[in-house]
Amino acid sequence: MIGYDILFYTISKYFENILKVKNIINNHITLTKNAIKKIKHLTLSKTNKHLKLRIYILGGGCSGFQYQFVLDEKKNQDDILINAGDVSLIVDPISLQYLNGGKIDYIENFEGSKFIVYNPNAKNTCGCGSSFNI
Repeated sequence: MIGYDILFYTISKYFENILKVKNIINNHITLTKNAIKKIKHLTLSKTNKHLKLRIYILGGGCSGFQYQFVLDEKKNQDDILINAGDVSLIVDPISLQYLNGGKIDYIENFEGSKFIVYNPNAKNTCGCGSSFNI
């Protein structure tokens, strides 16, 4: 009987994780009109028409985690593709857990131009806004 209990526990945890990821996907990340416009400009300005913007979380920065953006044509099997307007954003499942419910904007001002992540999961951010902690 112990073997069946372990198997049942393992299977139930597996499905529990699937449901968590499904809920995250349903509440994923939104992009502002400015972000969509900039992503479209970045991807169309390259000769490779299969490029998409990838966002991921990397350890580092003043607060512990940093947002990273890169143009990428490769979508891994477990990556989530978020479509907004006529652009796509690629996010890996681990980063999506940290970004769940967030919004990405793009601003241009006297300091320069950059993507900004409004992350409801971040407890603190550094002064420049490029790193956060949970």
